[in-house]
Amino acid sequence: MAKRALGSGLNNLFGDINAVYEKNYADSDTNMQMIKCNDIVPNPMQPRKIFNDESLRELADSIEEHGLLQPIVVRENENGGYILIAGERRLRATKLLQKEHIQAIVISTEDYKMRELALIENVQREDLNPIDLALCYQALLKEYDLTQEKLAQKIHKSRTQITNTLRLLELSDKTRELLQEGKITQGHAKMLIGLTPNDEEMALQSILGQKLNVRETENLAKNLKSKTKILENNKDSTESLYTESLQNLQEILKTYNIESTIKKNSIVLQCDEKSKLDIVLQKLQ
Repeated sequence: MAKRALGSGLNNLFGDINAVYEKNYADSDTNMQMIKCNDIVPNPMQPRKIFNDESLRELADSIEEHGLLQPIVVRENENGGYILIAGERRLRATKLLQKEHIQAIVISTEDYKMRELALIENVQREDLNPIDLALCYQALLKEYDLTQEKLAQKIHKSRTQITNTLRLLELSDKTRELLQEGKITQGHAKMLIGLTPNDEEMALQSILGQKLNVRETENLAKNLKSKTKILENNKDSTESLYTESLQNLQEILKTYNIESTIKKNSIVLQCDEKSKLDIVLQKLQ
């Protein structure tokens, strides 16, 4: 399937999500309503998977004290009710307060735009966990055929920040899960990038078991990478010596008019006379 280009209206979504609500939804298709919370189903394309209970409680307390400062955004569901497009944390927090209704902007939008709206809102959130943020970046890059530089310009983030965040997806599933759950920090996770799978697991256990801080994790990762490099250098040195030995043997065989071919870690002889081969074997004994 060809990549979808961002529409001119949707391009604005990469800037300030609050400004977008005012600019893109203030038209005849926009309808501000008080809607029953139970009539709203989550956006099936919502990229955010984990919601922090403590953070939701804090948001609920804020809504209780100051009211809902920013309405959620929904669209009508063909089967009745509404589909949430943006504002799942606000909806969850409102439900925690056991409120029956929530203020919502009802908009008309094509299904494929729902995911983009959710992605854009999420990359603007400061409390989004690093893995979900990386997945949002990845989805935007792939689905809309953007370069990291172009994405950085549109969401007003540095390209370095986007690159470093995306590199978190190189980590093992276990490490990513622990980062999502808040059991390790992004600082810890960054130090594990580039380790071998075994070293990453070893470092992860040390972080959890010994409660290492980021600086201690950095030192551990450096030591593990250094040991790995030494082992690789030793392996390269051994392979180099082995190759050199095969080449020397090949030169000796030539003096007896015996052709040979080196293939990986072996040498294949091409000899048409058994007597020549017998002489070589005697010399090698």
